[in-house]
Amino acid sequence: MNVEELKYVPELKDVQLAAKNLKGVAIETPLSYNLRYSKQYHSKVYFKREDLQQVRSYKIRGAYNKMSSLNHEEKSKGIVCASAGNHAQGVALSCKVLQIKGSIFMPSPTPKQKIEQVKMFGEDYIDIVLVGDSFDDAYNAAIKQCNELEKIFIHPFNDPKVIEGQATVGLEIINQMQEGKIDYVFLPVGGGGLASGLSQMFKLLSPETKIIGVEPKGAPSMSNSIQNDRNIELGKIENFVDGAAVKRVGDLTFSIAKQNLHDMITVDEGHICQTILDLYNREAIVAEPAAALSIAALEHYAEDIEGKTVVCVISGSNNDITRTAEIKERAMLYADLKHYFIVRFPQRAGALRQFVAEILGPNDDITYFQYTKKTNRENGAAVVGLELKSKADFEPLVERMKENNFYGDYLNNKPDLFQFLV
Repeated sequence: MNVEELKYVPELKDVQLAAKNLKGVAIETPLSYNLRYSKQYHSKVYFKREDLQQVRSYKIRGAYNKMSSLNHEEKSKGIVCASAGNHAQGVALSCKVLQIKGSIFMPSPTPKQKIEQVKMFGEDYIDIVLVGDSFDDAYNAAIKQCNELEKIFIHPFNDPKVIEGQATVGLEIINQMQEGKIDYVFLPVGGGGLASGLSQMFKLLSPETKIIGVEPKGAPSMSNSIQNDRNIELGKIENFVDGAAVKRVGDLTFSIAKQNLHDMITVDEGHICQTILDLYNREAIVAEPAAALSIAALEHYAEDIEGKTVVCVISGSNNDITRTAEIKERAMLYADLKHYFIVRFPQRAGALRQFVAEILGPNDDITYFQYTKKTNRENGAAVVGLELKSKADFEPLVERMKENNFYGDYLNNKPDLFQFLV
């Protein structure tokens, strides 16, 4: 990408044109006042509900805007994309609406639910190609097909038309806010398409608003790049927040975001999980992990936003129900309410009964237990998972285990072992 291309910034007229292109395809999602979070943070908190789009995320905006800009010859050749989630669904629906044939490359382990969603939106206009074990494998295969068949690659974020499509989220927020100025906007950052487009609209139309980008702790690609003033590729990332976990942000998006974002912060995956559960249980909102980032970030800015007007972008709701157990587990670990130990049980009758009656507290619960009896051993080791009602119960529990010679080791702070349990 040359220097001239990196000077690109979305212009207002192009984003307004994108908004016109999207009419009838992407809805103008509500900007809803949230009473609970407003009370909690002593501010006015609004949710921008991109989870209510037909494809359940804002990604339809960028995908459709890019694909609708193709000329007849480009459309006739067909398009290609690589995605395991929201971008694939946006591209699939755009293929059907624009009647463009598309090949969508997805990693082989992609959950069946996501594959079925993509098929539903694209119908006969798309072919799904399952290849490799990771997004990178699918991406490389997609690029290879593009080069061989001279098809158009629809990038999930590093493309001017995609950025302009995502920028319409910012344009809508500004037009929808009727009660004075917006002090803060919190939004998730993955590859940076939404962050760069939205932030540029606020720079032009509401420059006093502070735009705060939020990444998962395990994938801080934009944070690291801005800190080092160059686009850095991470060697390894945590993929749990799949909608915002990229090893490298776009060159275009980085160039814009580093100029426009007031701050970049990271949020622990466990905190994200607790926020997902809170939104579901208290607000009846199904938020995918990336969508919960903006709301989880409010805790980090609690003092700054007091008395202010705040907008949180809820970016999508494509959350697989099969992940619920893992989400709860991660949330409890983050809250210091779930702990795993190696417990050394004396190989005698009544040892387990003693552990339950004398070592565990009245509110402690065993949620995981794996034990194999060894012959000719004084003690037998078991891996035990315990759920506590209060984190204050942890230290007394450990003391009782040590005093009665049950304590073997604590596994929560040993990531090499812990990864096999969670």
